[in-house]
Amino acid sequence: MRTGSEPMTARSPLRMRFWLSLWGLIWATAGTAAFAVTGRPGWAAACGVLWLVVTVDMALILRHIHQGPHYQPGRDIPPYEPDHGNRRPPHRPRHV
Repeated sequence: MRTGSEPMTARSPLRMRFWLSLWGLIWATAGTAAFAVTGRPGWAAACGVLWLVVTVDMALILRHIHQGPHYQPGRDIPPYEPDHGNRRPPHRPRHV
């Protein structure tokens, strides 16, 4: 729910996260290959798991980048209640 205290120019650093993920992907791939060649299967498996995590993270980052910017209301828009879909909001009794 929007509280009205969000900064007006807040942006997610998706491009920076993408380049850091790419850097991590390169190192995890190189580590997996290097440890596999030198006969250290435990370290190769650890780097392989790290490679998998970085790959999933990069896929999510790319998905968010391709979604594009989303509408963010400005300071002049008051906070609002979340959408309840087709349901009606809960009944609030009136004070008499």
